[in-house]
Parts: sequence; C-alpha cells; structure tokens
Amino acid sequence: MKDKTLLKFGIVGTVTAALCCFTPVLVVLFGIVGLSALVGYLDYVLFPALGAFVALTLYALWRRRNGAACNTCDKGEV
Repeated sequence: MKDKTLLKFGIVGTVTAALCCFTPVLVVLFGIVGLSALVGYLDYVLFPALGAFVALTLYALWRRRNGAACNTCDKGEV
C-alpha cells in the first residue's frame, strides 16, 4: 500500500473511531435503528479500534519519514 494511502486511511479511521468513542454518535444511531441493547459492548470494540488506527497512523508516518530518508540516500545526497 502506498504511504499516502496508508496515512489517509489511518487518519480517517482515527478520527472516526475517536468521534464514536467520545461523542454519543453511535448511541443515538443505535437507538434510532433499535440496537440499543448493544450499546454496552461498544467500548470493547471502539477502544481497540482507536488504538489500532492510531498505531496505523504512526506506522504510516514512520514509514513515510524513513522512505524519504532512503530516497535521498539513493540519489547520492547526504
């Protein structure tokens, strides 16, 4: 996967998971749809998802930084 795509996916996932973790967006949506019995289990899914997306974003940033450093070394620049 390209670094830019990986970074976009990580940022969008992080923002979405954070929005669902810290605001009652999913609670309201589950209530409207009729799945309010599942609201108690949201923490078991959202917090690991948030952690995974943050880790993916950090990995993409690390990979992007190291890729840029390797590209300049290959060209003979120091």
